[in-house]
Amino acid sequence: MKRILLAEDEEILRMLIMDTLEEEDYQVVEACDGQEALSFLKNGKYDLIVLDYMMPVYSGLEIIVKIRQNGINKDVPIMMLSAKSQLSEQEQVMAAGADYFMAKPFSPLELLGKVRDILNEQNKIQ
Repeated sequence: MKRILLAEDEEILRMLIMDTLEEEDYQVVEACDGQEALSFLKNGKYDLIVLDYMMPVYSGLEIIVKIRQNGINKDVPIMMLSAKSQLSEQEQVMAAGADYFMAKPFSPLELLGKVRDILNEQNKIQ
């Protein structure tokens, strides 16, 4: 079973994403802010990390930098979700070390399709 860390501070969106992913038998660990996400990252291994850009305590961008510099999960693919969809923000996120960017709003099926693609690609690499 693939394990996904989801860090999203908007409870309704977090629950929608969790329900969508869990219906496909992914194990989802949910964090409601950046600090909780970092705590989970220190204590567990994941196949995919899905981060919201704007969260309390640490932003998704700050988390990416911490993961890529010294995190246990530094080689895990990271998808950033953000309402900040200008090209400059996308470039900043990708330069920090994210592998994928998805602009909000998005459909649950769009997200699920992207997650499947990412995890299938990871299976091919391993």
